[in-house]
Amino acid sequence: MKFSKIPSLINCNGRLLSFSPPVVMGILNLTPDSFFDGGKFTDMRRMLSHTAEMIKQGAAIIDIGAQSTRPGAKFISEKEELKRLIPALEILVKKFPDIIFSADTFRSSVAKAAVEAGAHIVNDISGGTLDKKMYKAAGKLCVPYILMHLKGTPQTMQQNPHYKNVVTEVIDFLQKRIYRLRNEGVKDLIIDPGFGFGKTLQHNLELLNHLSEIRLITGCPLLAGISRKSMINKILGTTPADALNGTTVMNTIALLKGADILRVHDVKEAVQAVKICHSVPETT
Repeated sequence: MKFSKIPSLINCNGRLLSFSPPVVMGILNLTPDSFFDGGKFTDMRRMLSHTAEMIKQGAAIIDIGAQSTRPGAKFISEKEELKRLIPALEILVKKFPDIIFSADTFRSSVAKAAVEAGAHIVNDISGGTLDKKMYKAAGKLCVPYILMHLKGTPQTMQQNPHYKNVVTEVIDFLQKRIYRLRNEGVKDLIIDPGFGFGKTLQHNLELLNHLSEIRLITGCPLLAGISRKSMINKILGTTPADALNGTTVMNTIALLKGADILRVHDVKEAVQAVKICHSVPETT
């Protein structure tokens, strides 16, 4: 099997982002119903304060989402998503001009509007499965595209998800879509195995254990989005509110398996995990 060299940096709409050491992506939810922090940052003052704090703690990317994708979440209209996302993004880009912003959306029209408003990355939780126009739009936008694996939709994804082999099926999904995205002209790709998106606890743990293989075979930088998710709570008996320690442990494992980006609610602790893991010499 032929492996591609994994890029150590990407071009984010004119800005180079290096993955040596790995970087932290802070989550900014503009939704009233996200599983952990829904409704906390719909107020402009709190949104700006939280963003400033994440940047101070070391976030290299701020990921802004206006549509909840927790299990069972209902889709809002395109109009409502644009109304929540674009004005906030325009303010944030102007307030924090040195930070890279990613737009968390599965709609090609919203991705286009977000990039026009200043977003540097498109983060699509559906991997293009919920909008057939997304790949063509991503090619025209000329920004990095985060390709995530999703089985089903947020409404159906946790209804008894089944795989013969979750690792090989996720890799197959990603490789086929990487090929299509390259043909559309997308140069900078980041992959995300989609922890919790159509997977049982065992599926998630198998993917975590094989992150290095997934990264190597796809030849793309890898994002791990594990923060405060149910895979942690099912093991520890915690809730999202008290899953910080479990999140840090999972993030550390992901880093040791080759993760290039950690997408998190808690930036400070993730940055510390990166610093510690990066300080340990590699074995030869």
